[in-house]
Formats: sequence, structure tokens, C-alpha cells
Amino acid sequence: MSAPKKLYIKTYGCQMNVYDSERMAESLGGQGYVETQSPDDADMILLNTCHIREKAAEKVYSELGRFKGLKAQKPDLKIGVAGCVAQAEGEEIMRRQPLVDLVVGPQSYHRLPEMEAKAGAGAKVLDTDFPEEDKFEKLARRPKAKRGPTAFLTVQEGCDKFCAFCVVPYTRGAEVSRPVDRVLREAEDLVERGVREITLLGQNVNAYHGAGPDGDMTLAQLIWELDKVEGLERIRFTTSHPNDMMDDLIEAHATCKKLMPYLHLPVQAGSDKILKRMNRSHTADSYLRLIERIRAARPDILISGDFIVGFPEETEEDFQATLDLVEEVTYGTAYSFKYSTRPGTPAAERAQVDPAEADDRLRRLQALLTRQQRQVQDSMVGREVGVLFEKAGRLPGQMVGKSDYLHAVHVADCDAQPGELRRVRIVSSGTNSLAGELIG
Repeated sequence: MSAPKKLYIKTYGCQMNVYDSERMAESLGGQGYVETQSPDDADMILLNTCHIREKAAEKVYSELGRFKGLKAQKPDLKIGVAGCVAQAEGEEIMRRQPLVDLVVGPQSYHRLPEMEAKAGAGAKVLDTDFPEEDKFEKLARRPKAKRGPTAFLTVQEGCDKFCAFCVVPYTRGAEVSRPVDRVLREAEDLVERGVREITLLGQNVNAYHGAGPDGDMTLAQLIWELDKVEGLERIRFTTSHPNDMMDDLIEAHATCKKLMPYLHLPVQAGSDKILKRMNRSHTADSYLRLIERIRAARPDILISGDFIVGFPEETEEDFQATLDLVEEVTYGTAYSFKYSTRPGTPAAERAQVDPAEADDRLRRLQALLTRQQRQVQDSMVGREVGVLFEKAGRLPGQMVGKSDYLHAVHVADCDAQPGELRRVRIVSSGTNSLAGELIG
């Protein structure tokens, strides 16, 4: 029996890329590959790329450059580029880096086994199409492979919003939702393999409109179907758009016990002028009123957000409006970035904010967000929360897991096992985690 081939995948960016990498590994497992943690002993290297960050393509080329020596030592080594940079720059990658054997876009992962076979025969393979077939149904699975307690599950891809700063509509395509029965089938499979918490993923997940037995179903209706899956203890979803936060989804946060009290709801800016220039299609006031309604339904919910500072034409007054909005909302956690141009997007052609000024604004915003995050964490001390334990901690007898609110929690002298959901009393708050003790 021949030794298995080894696959090294490096994943950049969002949770959807993590999910995609897992599925690519499963698909190539059918071709005799097993994953390795080092590129040095790999027979195939895949870079699953993200186009959101600044100079994303250049970082990919830099990473590929590090593999030149390895390719020279192992001429049979196959190197591939996947993800959003592959979708955006497929032919250019092939031209600039001859060591690359295959380039595959996010919608064509199910074709990887055929692409790998062609690359193994010496061909250069490029596939950045938006195929008609359902890639999720085509991807091979290994049902008996054990999983950890938590998993991502993509239910929606693409985006129709066309925010002025974003490349997703160009790299992931138009919004597409997976049929309800296929999502449920995958969820049940994950639970059989040990998963207790599922995070539903989509570029615009709350715009989900997957086909159900009696017509399209909303994300809230999908969540209620998942609520029926025996053995599934927790449900989360990300990332949402304020304009698609429908009444039934707000109601689900109030009444569905498996839906966790955590919501990532990006606003991006607090200035109506900048929001309009971003093509966000909501106002600061409509966002704040939405937060009020959500908290009225679920008072203890933890709100997370995204912010971009230094967007073209942003003034100090515009930035102050963002700080005012943050003060009013109070975020339990948030992600904030300095605007960087994406070629081909509308904002890239506009007058840019002075980089030093943008840096200063980012520093001030992050200081405020960090202060709020710490306040929210400190407020957890003395409370009882559910913790889904995931792994052993760094200290003997210590276990680590996530609370209902997605806080990392570590418990000393803990007899809980990975996959167990236990009640924990929070006893102290650290910089990025909480410490607790088991109840009972």
C-alpha cells in the first residue's frame, strides 16, 4: 500500500475561508491526501487567500516566493492558489509565478480532484468560473472523520449590496443560498461527528433565502429547523447586514434557546454622509433604532461590529459621529480597520484621507472599543454562564471553552471533557478571557 500524499493548506482571512479549507482537505482526502502542518514535507501546497486586507495579492506573491527553494528540491511538489485573490488575479498569478500549478476560485473547489490530476500530469490548471452546479453537493466528504465541538457551516455565499469599499461581489459573486434540506443534512452529519455548536456563515448571512418544502425560507426559519436537530446545542450566525435584520430573526433571538446571545452586526461608520458614500443603504439612526429593538427582545445580547476609518472624504466631524455611535451602542467586541483601496471598487477612485490622520483616528477608535470590551468582560464577573469546553488549557487540569457570549473562558481543576456544555460562574476578567469555576 502506497504512503498517503501530504497536503499543506494555509488559510487567510474570514471564517468562510476556514470552512472552505476544511472542505478542500476533505475533497482531496478522496485522492489519497492527508493534512500536514508543515509545507516542507508536503506533496501539495494550497494557499487559500483573502482579498479584504491591504496589498493582499502582494502578500500572496511574497508567500509563493518562499516556496521557490522547496519546489527546486521537490520538482513533483504541486502548488495551488485558492480563494478570493485567485478569483481576482488568476491569470496574473500564473504569469508572475510559474511555480504555481493550479489556481482555483471560491466557486470551483469541487473540481479540485480533477484539477489535481491534471496538475499531476504536468498541466497548468486555472478555474475561476462561476459554475451552475452546487459545489457543496459535489464536494466529497469523509463522514467518519471526528470533529471538534464547534464547526462552521456555510449557508449563503456572495453579496448583492456592492458596498463601495468591498470586492466580495466581484470575487464571490451574487447572493446564493443553499437549500434547507442540504443545510440540515450537513448539520446532522456534523453532529454525528461530534459537533455541538454550529456557526452559520454567509457574506450576508441574514439575507438567506434557501429553498424549503413550501418555498424560500428565511434565516430565522432555518434556525428553527436546526433547533430540532438532536445533539446540536448551540447556533450562531455571521456576518449580517443591518438592512436584512428582519423581525422574525429578532424574535428568534428572544425565543430560540439554542440561538446564542451574540450578534455581529457591522455598521462601518457613524456618519450618514460616509454611510451614503459607502453605499451602505442604512443611516446611523436606523442602525441605533435596530439595536434598540434587538436589545428589547434579548436584553443580555452582546453586540459586535465592524468599522472602517479614514474612508475617502471622511472629515474629523464624520469620525466624531462614529465615536458617538460607539459610545451609544457599547460593543462587547469589534473589528476596526483603516481604509485601504481595492482596485476596481468605486471608493478606490476617490480622494483619499491623509494616512497619518487615518492612523490617528484608528488609534482613538480602537482605544474606545478596547475600553468597552473590557467593561463588558468585567461585567461578567459573578454571573453564571454556559461554557462549551473545547480543549485542555496551558496549565495542568485546566480546560478552555467559549461562553454563550463567545468569551474565551478557562477553568482550573476542571473535570469537563471537550464537547461538554457546563454551567460556570465567572470569577475574574483578564485582558482577552474570563476565568471561571464549575457550578455543581
